[in-house]
Amino acid sequence: MFRTAARHRALVLALAVLGTTSLAACTAGSGQDGSRPGSTAAADPAARPDLRRFYGQRLDWRPCGDFRCATLTVPRDYDRPGDGETFALPVAKAATAVPGKRLGSLVLNPGGPGEPGVRLLKDGVADDIGKGVRERFDIVSFDPRGVGGSKPALTCLTDDRAEDEAREAQDAHEAHEVPLYPRTDAERADALADARATAAACRKASGPLLPHVGTDDAARDMDVLRAALGERRLTYVGWSYGTSLGTSYAEQFPRRVRAMVLDGAVDPSLDWRQRVLNQSAGFRDAVEEYADSCADVVGEACPGTTPGEIRALVDRLLDRTRREPLPVDGSEEGLDAAGLVSALSLSMYTPEAQWEGLSEALRAADGGDGTKLAALAAGDEETPDTDADTDADTDGDTTTDPDSDTGPAASEEPASDGPEDNSDAALMAVDCLDVPHPRDARAYWDALAPADRAAGVYGTSGVTSELVCADWPARTRRPHRVHAPGVPPVLVVGTAGDPATPYDEAVSLARQFPGGMLLSFEAPGHTGYGRDACVDEKVEEYLVSLTKVRPGTTCAP
Repeated sequence: MFRTAARHRALVLALAVLGTTSLAACTAGSGQDGSRPGSTAAADPAARPDLRRFYGQRLDWRPCGDFRCATLTVPRDYDRPGDGETFALPVAKAATAVPGKRLGSLVLNPGGPGEPGVRLLKDGVADDIGKGVRERFDIVSFDPRGVGGSKPALTCLTDDRAEDEAREAQDAHEAHEVPLYPRTDAERADALADARATAAACRKASGPLLPHVGTDDAARDMDVLRAALGERRLTYVGWSYGTSLGTSYAEQFPRRVRAMVLDGAVDPSLDWRQRVLNQSAGFRDAVEEYADSCADVVGEACPGTTPGEIRALVDRLLDRTRREPLPVDGSEEGLDAAGLVSALSLSMYTPEAQWEGLSEALRAADGGDGTKLAALAAGDEETPDTDADTDADTDGDTTTDPDSDTGPAASEEPASDGPEDNSDAALMAVDCLDVPHPRDARAYWDALAPADRAAGVYGTSGVTSELVCADWPARTRRPHRVHAPGVPPVLVVGTAGDPATPYDEAVSLARQFPGGMLLSFEAPGHTGYGRDACVDEKVEEYLVSLTKVRPGTTCAP
């Protein structure tokens, strides 16, 4: 279904959405109509001579399993698109089920940042979209710049000895395990050293890419994709981080939006600290809701007969793992308190699918076996099916000579293939670039006590996970309210119990869009479209017929 980033470790979940504002700050050359603050763009970027060759390319579709695949070429630096450096982005589509009824293309983004869109389609998302939409649209998704099958791709591993180096770094980390709430000078020094080492490894491995993987640039890529698809206006659905990508697109190209659904919204007006507190409290509240509603969702599988028993079990395990890791089959390290918080947080995305497994894992952990919780903390470790990515990057590649009428050539420099799954590297790179973070570590230490009061271990671990951004390449973006004059009504979906993108951010984002519409989903879990028939109906009526959602509209399971 339409889940986003349930595969990321919870200690970077604060980054996964907190940093995902991608909020269209002012950059030179951005804006379809020059209406964004500080924009110096021409009225139409496609008309710029140095971008015309990118906007003029056409996708060379070819079969890739049950789908059609192609490659989109975009400039690495939109301020210098003629310098020869590019990204080649895999694109995939599921063609409309009834070509005679086709309205156009529906572009999807699954979230992250760091989630490959091509894999989203290969995992079957098109089959989960309603018949009315599938009949009217080709379903299209792509791997954003630096992500998945993008060439080049981000990585934080530096050479062929990367695995050995990573293992040595992990051993060093475990020698001075950083607590969930670093209080002493020594604990804070260790936390800062770990963050700096991570940032240094990413700079070493992907330094030239890091300034160019922000969401504003990814949104500009999406406009090139729109043109390559032959669409005059964009129809789009974005989940979680995908709402930031959509927001950025709407600000830069407001009059190129046909319909836009933003599900699991990120509020662009919040700064890094507000985001940490907001999301951390969301996860804390979701775990509380798990205790309260476990019996209603999974029945006798719950690890306690009352909410109080479940809360006591979680507290007991937190105390135990702080003192000593739980044994884990096949692991010398075991499951520590950070791993427990990861398992709990990652299990809050889709209660109907995840709470039974969490309950079984908690029961086993209470008996002294942390194996099942460790598996939950690791997320989905299934090897991605990269056939579409490979197809999109090899046979039938659409890249051509720069002087060709069909599109620009990809960069001739050797591309960094990166790891098979580079989602964690991409997550850090995008989030740290998108959101301004303090350089001085004292700002993070000052945030620990408020985070602890607001959300306990979820808050303090969220703050420490942000430390890596202190040493990241800086950008000039700032938190701001949406500025998208002329955009048609945008539909924002907010789930009342969303842990990763709290409901109040959906309320705020809908209010910031001119004519913005809010569809509320009264349920726990992350996002709503694809989980509930009522939400699906409202979203799909809007996508097909542009039917507006009335104020106060609410769906419930």
